[in-house]
Amino acid sequence: MALLKIARMGHPVLRGRAAEIDDPTAPWVRRLVEDMIETMEDAGGTGIAAPQLHVPHRVVVFRVDGDRITDLPDDSGQELTALINPVVEPVGDERAYGWEGCLSVPGLRGVVPRHLRVRYRGLDLDGNPVEREVAGFHARVVQHECDHLDGILYPQRMTDHRILVFTEELQRHPIDVAAILAENEPPR
Repeated sequence: MALLKIARMGHPVLRGRAAEIDDPTAPWVRRLVEDMIETMEDAGGTGIAAPQLHVPHRVVVFRVDGDRITDLPDDSGQELTALINPVVEPVGDERAYGWEGCLSVPGLRGVVPRHLRVRYRGLDLDGNPVEREVAGFHARVVQHECDHLDGILYPQRMTDHRILVFTEELQRHPIDVAAILAENEPPR
C-alpha cells in the first residue's frame, strides 16, 4: 500500500469523466483501492474517488460513521465500502442543504444542496453487485464522491458562494446558513 498525492481543484484530472473499469477483480484495481483507503485515512477523509488520486477511473471509497448520520430512515452508518463503476439515482425531488468539504479543495467548506434520498449501485472488488437506497448524510457522501467521477467538485453544486468559506474562519465566525439561504427565496 502507498500514500498517493491528492489532486487539488484546478488539476485537469478532476475536470473530466472517469473511465469505466472492465474488470473490477483485476489486481491493479484492488491495489488502487488499498492505496485509496490508506490515503483517505491518512488525510482524515470520509471518502475519496480515484480521480482525486490522479487515476481517471470510476472507483470510489467511503465510510459513514454512525455519529454523522441524521434521524432520517435509511440514513445509517456504513462500513468502509469500495464501489466500482457506481451509478447514483435520486429518489424523489426533496433536497437538503449541508456543509461539505473535500480533500481536493483543502481548507474550505461550502453549503451544498443534495438529494435527500438516493439509490446507488455498483460492483465490489469481487465483481458482486452492490445496491442500496440511502438518505441523509450517507446519501450526501455518495453523491459527493460520485460527482468526482464526472468531473464535478462541490463548489460547482453550490447555489450561494457567500457560504464558501475557509474552515478556520468558519470556526471563528459561525454562519447563519438559514438566514443567507432565506435571502434568495422568492417572496410568498
